[in-house]
Amino acid sequence: MPKKIKFGTDGWRAIIADDYTIEGVIRVSEGAAKWMKANNMEKVVIGYDCRFGGLMFATATASVFCHYGIKVILDKNFVSTPMVSLGVLKQEADLGIVITASHNPPTYNGYKLKAKYGGPSIPKEIGEVEALIPDTSDLQMKSLNELDETGLVSYLDLEQMYIKHVEAGFDLPLISPLQENMAYDAMYGAGQNVMKSLFPKAYLLHAEYNPGFGGTAPEPIDRNLKQLSEAIRKDDNLTFGIANDGDADRIGMYDEDGIFVDSHRLLLLLLKYLVEFKGIKTGKVVGSFSVTDKLKTLAGIYGLEYVTTPIGFKYIAEYMSTEDVLLGGEESGGIAVKGHIPERDGVWTGLLLMEFMAKTGKSLKQLTDDLFEQVGKFDFYRDDLHLTEVEKQKAVSKCKEGISSFGNYKVLEHDDLDGFKYFLDNDGWLLIRASGTEPVLRVYAQAPDMSEVRKVLDTAKETLLG
Repeated sequence: MPKKIKFGTDGWRAIIADDYTIEGVIRVSEGAAKWMKANNMEKVVIGYDCRFGGLMFATATASVFCHYGIKVILDKNFVSTPMVSLGVLKQEADLGIVITASHNPPTYNGYKLKAKYGGPSIPKEIGEVEALIPDTSDLQMKSLNELDETGLVSYLDLEQMYIKHVEAGFDLPLISPLQENMAYDAMYGAGQNVMKSLFPKAYLLHAEYNPGFGGTAPEPIDRNLKQLSEAIRKDDNLTFGIANDGDADRIGMYDEDGIFVDSHRLLLLLLKYLVEFKGIKTGKVVGSFSVTDKLKTLAGIYGLEYVTTPIGFKYIAEYMSTEDVLLGGEESGGIAVKGHIPERDGVWTGLLLMEFMAKTGKSLKQLTDDLFEQVGKFDFYRDDLHLTEVEKQKAVSKCKEGISSFGNYKVLEHDDLDGFKYFLDNDGWLLIRASGTEPVLRVYAQAPDMSEVRKVLDTAKETLLG
């Protein structure tokens, strides 16, 4: 009996040629197509990123929708997830499909659903699609030529559409000179072509097609970006760096010293820029459960309401689809802002922060130092513990039983909205959470400086696994 296909925090992901097969993609697509028909929907946008077999899996997806008489808009070239989301909105489609496993290791591929408002489908709709996925399917993949004969398929250059949207949304002549001092690491992902088009003089890393991603998971976190950091440290001309993940919906940045500027700081910088420099003083600030509490502090300084959501950008997007939201973001580098689509977008976020630097004439490091004067200095790190299932369950059981201290760190209060978050007596916090898409226990920590962060993480591991 084939495995039930389940959607995790961000779509369905599985190892290629294991559970992620043509048959699996056809089954998921059949669930999505049946859902569309049940809701009288008639148009879908399909895109794929740089992963192995992208066009093949996208063609299999299109085959199913055509079988159900649904119009398909397809890009034959790889694109980012935000390009598909924008395409859904601009083409007035009812659904978007992205063949991507985002930041997962190269052996994975996946399947994301995008709603008609231009962001992730809401959890309720994802559940409805999941319930309609058949255990088996007799449908077969057709060639693009065969699909063309149905008259249901049209082709669209989603990247060019996205670039026009960027040109309308930013003062590119103001930003453009910064490319002379910019290093960009595409991580072999789908942001490579758009960034090369916008900033042809930037120093580029891993900006070519390589579905093996150089053997590294294309996740823009410090430990995966040593070459980018080193390039900035060695070249005095390079004053900042930007990296995007495999489908370019997440971002990581580096300052002039080659020091990683994580998404907590980027969220704070964006909020400061939007309120103080762009003059936008309405809308809520939404952060996922793993985001720094300093974001709530800064929102309070500006008189803005702060909302915490479970982890998974779909929860932020769901909130953005019904409420006035100025800024929404998560710890893993996914950020969405008012004035764009309700979707995380690593390229758009990078452009906003470049605009902040260009308008103020300050470096990323200077802007971060200004920020610390407002909210206090802090550091953050996340350890991903690859454990056996027994070890993982043991750690989770300890959390459920209740923990009053981690070594010498006393727990002042805790919150179990999505995982186990402990606020400690060192002006820091600790979050323990099992991954929704990988066999991993994630341990997050914030403290006033990095040495303290490491102490908290090490103590947490001793407490949980000892």
